Amino acid sequence: MSDVRLEPHPGSASPRSEAPSGGPAELPVSASRGLVSRRAFGLLLALITLIALILLSVVVGSKAIPLGEVLAALRQNTGEGDVYVIWEMRIPRTVAGLCVGASLGVAGALIQAMTRNPLADPGILGVNAGAAFFVVVGVAVFGVTSISGYVWFAFAGALVVTVVVYLIGSTGRCGADPVRLTLAGVAVGAVLSGLVTGMVLLNPRAFDQMRNWNAGSVTGRGFDILLPVLPFLMIGLLIAIIAARSLNAIALGDDFANSLGANVTRTRILGVLAVTLLAGGATAIAGPIGFVGLMVPHIARWVVGPDQRWILAYTVLLAPALVVAADILGRVVIRPGEMPVGIVTAFLGAPVLILLVRRKKASGL
Repeated sequence: MSDVRLEPHPGSASPRSEAPSGGPAELPVSASRGLVSRRAFGLLLALITLIALILLSVVVGSKAIPLGEVLAALRQNTGEGDVYVIWEMRIPRTVAGLCVGASLGVAGALIQAMTRNPLADPGILGVNAGAAFFVVVGVAVFGVTSISGYVWFAFAGALVVTVVVYLIGSTGRCGADPVRLTLAGVAVGAVLSGLVTGMVLLNPRAFDQMRNWNAGSVTGRGFDILLPVLPFLMIGLLIAIIAARSLNAIALGDDFANSLGANVTRTRILGVLAVTLLAGGATAIAGPIGFVGLMVPHIARWVVGPDQRWILAYTVLLAPALVVAADILGRVVIRPGEMPVGIVTAFLGAPVLILLVRRKKASGL
């Protein structure tokens, strides 16, 4: 019997053939590397933007100071005249804007990931309102007047409202529903905001102390206010970094996360703790500032996709950039007066919220 050699079909590949170097077999690896490179380049641009805004925040203010005098003041702090304005007012409020922005942005990203609700943020879920309510109680009822005193009230309020809203939104067979969580947060926040307004108006002393703070402002926030809160913000950011990897699995659903080996309960506890520290600390410093935790994680998600680690990395740069930019705008828009940063972010955030609600996929991550 003669040997029969089976030749491959002209259109088929030989079993022993290998894809050439750089061919289709290597596309996933090269595409992954390209994606990481683009994300890293975007992160670098975000860092450069943030640095530029920091410098602009020191130079620009309601009072016009020549650039030469600003540079001279940065080289030597004499503590007089315009030098005092730069070192005692502009630099501390810039640092406050950085801390508050990063804290609110990361808190919003955590809440969106944990609840799988893209419309969630510390403001919409009532966390800021809870912190503000407890602070007003501390000032009006217990006579607390210092940041080191009412920061604990802010933390307690943030924790209580986060737990209450989550419990209300997760009742029933379906568990935590994004729409139900949003409605619960808006309702609880509205009630607490009304109570805050009533208590402030009924207590003139509390009104005088809370008027500027309740609008959401970084004006006059010196290092004496920042330093007591800074350790809590750093701990909150560290916890967020630890929980970031598991957040990717939780964003796909609890059942799927469990099948991937993620500890859902542990991650949610860490997330709630981080949100409490971040949102409570930021509210203690600047008062309730809305929409930062809503807008920035969405911007990050549009740029880098659903990976929570990259979302947090972008958010920690873009959120303070937004707050610092809003603070700069508030200084010059009604010069020589100033508009609180909370009002500026509300003007910017309301159209973004309307856009998100109108999107077809706004209810899911």
